[in-house]
Amino acid sequence: MPLNIDTSEESLRMIIKDYQEAALRYIWRLGGEGASSRDVWVQVNEDLKGERTISRASIINFLNAMVDEGMLNYTETTGKGGHRRIYSMRYDEAGFKEHVARLVIGNLLRDFPEETRKAIEGSGWAPS
Repeated sequence: MPLNIDTSEESLRMIIKDYQEAALRYIWRLGGEGASSRDVWVQVNEDLKGERTISRASIINFLNAMVDEGMLNYTETTGKGGHRRIYSMRYDEAGFKEHVARLVIGNLLRDFPEETRKAIEGSGWAPS
């Protein structure tokens, strides 16, 4: 899932949609236990409190994209109805944010090395 940065938003909403943030927050609350896509889908729609309904396919696509990006882990279980994935966080919230920051800064340094270094030096902060 390529990250799209919307600088008009704040916090996680800069990089993910509200329902995606709700999905991640639910999995974080569970700790290492993890959840099925169905559990995440039900919880996200509860968290949105009727503002709108998110399809289960949207949840599955998001969760699988996060697995592909290395931000979520999963285990596969077999049960009634066949195979299913149980998704769990690879990072806690702080680790997730740090991972995203490293990706963004790394890509900026790769694509705009001189300008990125100037921006970092001119900002009064420098990464460790």
